[in-house]
Amino acid sequence: MFDALCGERYGRLMALATMLAGPDEAPDLVHDAMIAVFAKHRRFASLNAADAYVRRAIATRFIDRGRRRTRHDATVKRLAAQTPSAHEDHLPEPRPDLDLALMELPPRVRACVVLRYLDDLSVRDTAGALGLSEGAVKRYVSDGLAALNARLGTDARPDDSDRVPVGTVRGQR
Repeated sequence: MFDALCGERYGRLMALATMLAGPDEAPDLVHDAMIAVFAKHRRFASLNAADAYVRRAIATRFIDRGRRRTRHDATVKRLAAQTPSAHEDHLPEPRPDLDLALMELPPRVRACVVLRYLDDLSVRDTAGALGLSEGAVKRYVSDGLAALNARLGTDARPDDSDRVPVGTVRGQR
């Protein structure tokens, strides 16, 4: 099942991980999830079942990494506040594009937005993939869209329909 999953679905798994964590962390995220899933010699009834399990493991590991990073950043800030700094770090403003805007969202909010709109999952499927209630998914998606709208200067609104259509912009492929 591992070989079949790698051969047939690896690209989709990498796409999901890239949208969640960015291109630099995506390979590690996919590999960590696949190791965790297949190291215990789980048996799956179908390739779809294995794929769903690994996709959930990717999302879970992404959220866990975000929690660890948040705790680490808080510790660093606390220690930095206690240590006088010789200079202030001034970072340039990032470009207002989707990838950067997504990276600014909290991990759980980003996971909900990516699964809901970029992976085209329903609210119910997103909730199931992340182990959340449907109401929590709707709230995280709403918060995420509000933050993305503010960051990107757009006016997208949450869609209450079950599925979100994904398409290309005219003239682009």
